Amino acid sequence: MKKIILIGTGILVLAMVLFFAFRETGKADVADIIVPVKSGKFTIDVNTSGELEAKNSVMIKGPTRLREFRIYQVTISKIVDEGTVVKKGDWIADLDRSEFNTKLQDAQLEMEKAESQFIQTQLDTTLQLRQARDELVNLKYSVEEARLVMDQSQYEPPATIKQNEYNLDKMIRNYEQAKENYKIKLEQNKAKMQVVDAEKKKRARDLANMQEAANQFTITAPEPGMLVYTKGWDGKPVKAGSQIDVWDPTVATLPDMTIMISKIYINEVDVRKIKPGLHVQLGLDAFPEKKLTGKILTVANVGEQRPNSDAKVFEAKIEIEGTDFTLRPSMTTSNRIIVNEIDSMLFIPLECLHSRNDSITFVYKKSGIKTIKQEVKVGTSNDNSAVILAGLQENDRVYLSIPIGNEDDPVTLLKELNGKRNKQKNESEDNSVSQKAVPVEKADSVTAKPVQ
Repeated sequence: MKKIILIGTGILVLAMVLFFAFRETGKADVADIIVPVKSGKFTIDVNTSGELEAKNSVMIKGPTRLREFRIYQVTISKIVDEGTVVKKGDWIADLDRSEFNTKLQDAQLEMEKAESQFIQTQLDTTLQLRQARDELVNLKYSVEEARLVMDQSQYEPPATIKQNEYNLDKMIRNYEQAKENYKIKLEQNKAKMQVVDAEKKKRARDLANMQEAANQFTITAPEPGMLVYTKGWDGKPVKAGSQIDVWDPTVATLPDMTIMISKIYINEVDVRKIKPGLHVQLGLDAFPEKKLTGKILTVANVGEQRPNSDAKVFEAKIEIEGTDFTLRPSMTTSNRIIVNEIDSMLFIPLECLHSRNDSITFVYKKSGIKTIKQEVKVGTSNDNSAVILAGLQENDRVYLSIPIGNEDDPVTLLKELNGKRNKQKNESEDNSVSQKAVPVEKADSVTAKPVQ
């Protein structure tokens, strides 16, 4: 009877062990994958996409002086296809001349008006000065006549002589006043001629500038190369019908393909990590097999807001090392910026980390058939993993997501874990001491005497 009871008890215990073992195994299967805590070099990086462009380019511009003529926008009427390889002097684009031609006609009319005003003023001043000179000549003759009369009246009565003296003085005074008036008129007319001459020259200069600008409405290639359009405020390349801003009338560029850069935008939370000189690993969407390297060239000091985005970003440029003529402007690049590399660190995937309202960070650690909700101290992180400073050891196994049925388990805090480890360490040291062999003294050897 006792034997039957013992056998039944053993079967019951075995069934309970198997039940709990399979229950834990079932949870693990339902939950996410379990991963080991890794140890080794930890790389802090920032990943972002970018767009290729040439570091140096020849700018192809439209008319650069339209602001002088109060024209602030001009429309592209026709333009050659982007990517076209052109030679020096080849046609690239035509700009709409309608508004400009109106301004040019107005300038021509103003020039004609200024020329007419100049001629009219010139004729008026010529006539006025001629009349003034004739008056001077006549007054000079009148002075000579009065002097002659005076000389001939020396034998006349004193009253007649006195009258002739008065007449001579009067004529001399009129002549002197006329000479002074002539000088004033001469200066006045010179000033008038300077005014109309300056207006004429200004109108002539404006007209010449507009005629020169008229030639720039047909845009040609200043150098040979492959044509790349500039982008408007909306980030889209210009095309026929697009308007160019007269403050920056660049229509297209001819890039120097020997030195390429990738223009990227760094999120404001990561920009403090990025500095010129950092190493970058680049990939190309167009050529997945290509692996390029480069360095951060510049980082903008002022942020901006890109279209269709609420986040502030900072523009940065990566200079690609070496020359590769398969690279083309506007190709998309994937960029891994190496911020720092730290040796001998423990790290786990970011998905393993969870937190409570009291800011305690923890993981779900697999320990035998049990799952422990363990607090951890987290260090630096990258886009995929985080460094663990305390709470885990190398090759510990943790869940990528919350195991089913363990959501409400209590968290094992770091101080509790440290106390448990210290206790285990002390017990281990005590066991080590107790297991040491105690030396036994050798017994004195006894020599047997022969029996008499």
